[in-house]
Amino acid sequence: MPHRVDTGSITLVAYGWGGDGPPVLLAHATGFHGLVWAPVAERLVAAGPRVWSFDFRGHGDSDRSPGLDYHWDRFAEDILAVVEQLGLAGDPRLLAAGHSKGAAALLRAEQERPGTFARLWCYEPVLFASDERLEPDDDDPMAEGARRRRAVWPSRAAAHESYAPRAPFDALDADALRAYIDHGLRDRDDGSVELKCAPEDEAAVYAMGVANGVYQRLREIGRPVLVACGEHTDAIVPKLAAMIVERLPRGRLEVMPGLGHFGPLQDPAAVAASILGFAGVDD
Repeated sequence: MPHRVDTGSITLVAYGWGGDGPPVLLAHATGFHGLVWAPVAERLVAAGPRVWSFDFRGHGDSDRSPGLDYHWDRFAEDILAVVEQLGLAGDPRLLAAGHSKGAAALLRAEQERPGTFARLWCYEPVLFASDERLEPDDDDPMAEGARRRRAVWPSRAAAHESYAPRAPFDALDADALRAYIDHGLRDRDDGSVELKCAPEDEAAVYAMGVANGVYQRLREIGRPVLVACGEHTDAIVPKLAAMIVERLPRGRLEVMPGLGHFGPLQDPAAVAASILGFAGVDD
């Protein structure tokens, strides 16, 4: 059952997956939503943890950000609001796992409120290896691509037919792709469906990404952090992931065989096993 989270300016939606063990919070990538974690979440719950995911602002069933304000600090604020209102704040067992922007936002949240998480599992956090202050980039290729993204289809079946054969979706686990389409589109009055993450919102997220400032403050994070990346990624490649780990006081690196940037949606079993393994490691 969805849970409403009031941030004071917008309402977010969170999802409880069950389980009664130590809590795990899952944070999704740009353009996706909290329910896309279904194949991973179900495997985690089967192993015991109590699992939550949520929709960031502008994604899924959460509200859009007022004024297209998608500075990545807002995503850290979303995380902290979810942690607080789900009653997870102060739990010394709380593990957070994030993918791409979701992973970067988790690191930012820990920087802003140290000790929020016991451990952070971060798959290819989108960080920019510079000690200089970087500015938003409206001409970012990912932002430009998002602006051109098709937003409306006659049906979910038509959307699936369009997505399934195209990269990167052709590499996704079938259940993850189905969750993305089933819950990432909303019904329109004329019977068609449209993306819940509007192209202009997604573009604003990408434009702000370069200015997230997380890399410059990595040394402030004292909790154990596992930085995972795909062997075949074209995003946070192993060399960059290693640079991130070097800055983390308690960082470690895992290169996951056969995976790309969308690893959590490609091989949910391997990702769930990695998260569970990290949760059980003494550090």
